[in-house]
Amino acid sequence: MAISYKIDKMVRTTADGGVTRVRAIASMTDGDITVSAMVHASFTPDASADGFVAFDSLTEAEVIGWVESAIDVEAVTASLQAKLDSVKAPVTAIGMPWATDEPAEEV
Repeated sequence: MAISYKIDKMVRTTADGGVTRVRAIASMTDGDITVSAMVHASFTPDASADGFVAFDSLTEAEVIGWVESAIDVEAVTASLQAKLDSVKAPVTAIGMPWATDEPAEEV
């Protein structure tokens, strides 16, 4: 299953607009079940380097590409898949055999 990313926060230097940190939400969906996790990536931008993109010219797709290059995509995929599998086939359950109203969430 594919992972989708949504950029949640970016930190940049004010002098040149170079992005130094990015926080993104990685999500995986199967049918009506979606699981997600935060991922973080750090960068050391060089405003004088070829290919440097001014902050105001960045697109979310471009920054997602940076994040994917900086993180362990296989580990993120495995973690999200494990979460998804756990939701689809839970290994724990909430409830009391004598109660008719079940609690809404874990305690």
